[in-house]
Amino acid sequence: MVAAPPLGNLKRPPNLSSQAFANHKYEYYRWLREEAPVFKGKLSVLNVYFVSRYEDCVSILNDPRFVRNRTTATGGGRLPFPVPQSVRLMSQSMITEDDPDHRRLRSLVHQAFTRQSLARLSDRIEQLTNDLLDAAEAKGTVDLKTAYALPIPVRVIQEMVGVTDADMPQFRDGLSAMKDGFSGWTVARTLLWDIPRLTKFVRELIARKRANPQSDILTGLIQAEDEGERLNEDELVSMVFLLIIAGYETTVQLITNGVLTLLQYPKQLETLRENPKLIDSAIEEILRYAGPIHGTKPQYALEDVVIHGVTIPKGAAVFPLLGSANRDPAAFENPDVFDITRWPNKHVGFGSGIHACLGAPLARMEAKIAITNLLKRNPNLRLAIDPTELEFVVRPACHTYKCLPVVMG
Repeated sequence: MVAAPPLGNLKRPPNLSSQAFANHKYEYYRWLREEAPVFKGKLSVLNVYFVSRYEDCVSILNDPRFVRNRTTATGGGRLPFPVPQSVRLMSQSMITEDDPDHRRLRSLVHQAFTRQSLARLSDRIEQLTNDLLDAAEAKGTVDLKTAYALPIPVRVIQEMVGVTDADMPQFRDGLSAMKDGFSGWTVARTLLWDIPRLTKFVRELIARKRANPQSDILTGLIQAEDEGERLNEDELVSMVFLLIIAGYETTVQLITNGVLTLLQYPKQLETLRENPKLIDSAIEEILRYAGPIHGTKPQYALEDVVIHGVTIPKGAAVFPLLGSANRDPAAFENPDVFDITRWPNKHVGFGSGIHACLGAPLARMEAKIAITNLLKRNPNLRLAIDPTELEFVVRPACHTYKCLPVVMG
């Protein structure tokens, strides 16, 4: 890892796409909150106004002067550059819509996420975690991210969408493309081959579910109806993409980050082992202290808005830095202290306002079961390498590690 940034000598906001920022994001967040709470920078190729203080982030996510649909604010396309039709479906999901379209879609989707459907998934996760732990414990030393955290959401998405074991190799290729295919030299293949191929597969899957309904959540989405309206096929495809994007990488990192943080704070881990009922509170503190998602989808200004003396012009994109908001001392006492008994804990790890994550209960359930069973079966779990050897993935608005080597036991 690179040396810590000389915060006192910083003259300009950091590059969120740099390795230095990935390694030291919390130090940079502190500088931003104190020196540049609103600054204009880049998110990939987009010009964006970044907002870093808790109160400002929550305010923007609940302010009707900001919308998710770029067309509403600018009159242009949803994206500032042309993309294939299959990729456009990824940018037209529920999380990029505003009311009343957002309310219609969320109402229909909510019907598919029933208590019964989540209960069925809970049973499967219990079985899966124990099977994975059997294999990991037999090896002794494993990368917990790939051996344990990763297979859990993959299987959950398989169950939710109703993908058969025979179709899983093709579906898994699509998952990998959506997770890793938008950087480096693989972008062209992802846009022109992988995503169109996955789109075709999902359309065929929807057709099969229409003809032969099952008990999975995709069938529930197909059958959901509210005041005579249903999701059309493009909306169903977009929703499957959203399930993959929101439910795959996020949950992998929530489990990974949670285990690592507990191992780094042995007194907190001991407290949890002595009182397992604290697991729910522990999950919330993990989401605040080391949550995997540090930003939202861009918000677009419907009019000129002034924040801390900075004018955000009409049509400009604004990006609330949730990871910074969750460490803001104006909102949390001792924000850099990891405390699984923290209460209240009004973190924004799942966003805020009408676009707060609909899948939050599922993500919490996956992390709770995964961490509970791991700790119960492995009282001597420990890191296999020095924590300073862990590497961060360079991905704006994310807090992710390349791997997590641990010794089971």
